[in-house]
Amino acid sequence: MSGAFVKQILKGTIIGVANIIPGVSGGTLAVSMGIYDQIIQAITQFFKQPKRSITTLLPYGIGAVAGIIGLSFCIEWLFKYYPLETNLFFIGLIIGALPILYKKVKGKPVKGNYILAFLVMFVIVVGMSLMKETSTTQEVLTMSIAGGIELFLVGIIAAATMVIPGVSGSMILALMGFYLPIIETINHCIKALIHLDWVTCIASGMPLVPFGIGVVVGIFLIAKIIEFLLERCETLVYWAIIGLVIGSPIAIWITSGVVVNGIFSWITATLCFVLGSFIAYNLAK
Repeated sequence: MSGAFVKQILKGTIIGVANIIPGVSGGTLAVSMGIYDQIIQAITQFFKQPKRSITTLLPYGIGAVAGIIGLSFCIEWLFKYYPLETNLFFIGLIIGALPILYKKVKGKPVKGNYILAFLVMFVIVVGMSLMKETSTTQEVLTMSIAGGIELFLVGIIAAATMVIPGVSGSMILALMGFYLPIIETINHCIKALIHLDWVTCIASGMPLVPFGIGVVVGIFLIAKIIEFLLERCETLVYWAIIGLVIGSPIAIWITSGVVVNGIFSWITATLCFVLGSFIAYNLAK
């Protein structure tokens, strides 16, 4: 296994972990690590160049699945016992690659519509975090026709928000009341799979099928739209993305609800921020 392949798996793992954390955007981290355009192109060209697309997406997919399944319990533990350090590590992952992202617009004339796009996207991502409320009402996943259609549509929405930089798919699912039910269903399936209880695994995982189909459809749809925009107004799109990326750390901090306990927490959190920035900058390069 080559070093480049391992590096791509690592990037996919970071994106996968980010996508299961409310407030953190996997799309933002893909942009920060310099692989966003590559992934979007591989998705949109999948049916025209399947071999090339699979080669591109495979390591990121392996890493994302590993991040979602293998590290979800670890991340849950980190957020429970070290919320400040964990949040600042993810903020560092976002901030660290901003210099690389800025090169996309550096040297080009700064127009009024670019600034407007930047401000609008910045306000949207911060505003969404301010509107977030902890809902006590959670949806119930069912395999009825109506329930299946609903989960399919939720999957499309979740996919769209996961792909768009700066927008947290997990946060949107939480706002709709589907985040905890879906996470609990995934964890239930994993536990049944570990114990080789195939009947329970299949039975409990059936509601995830329409949701998964919706996610796939949503990814292709939004990727096509983003590719269309990048081809026709690339600089404008990147100013909008920069607005989303700069707003993301603020959104993460707002939604985290972290309470700081002492100077030692700040020291360790600062070290985590520096580590995240260092990792993001080098991965982006």
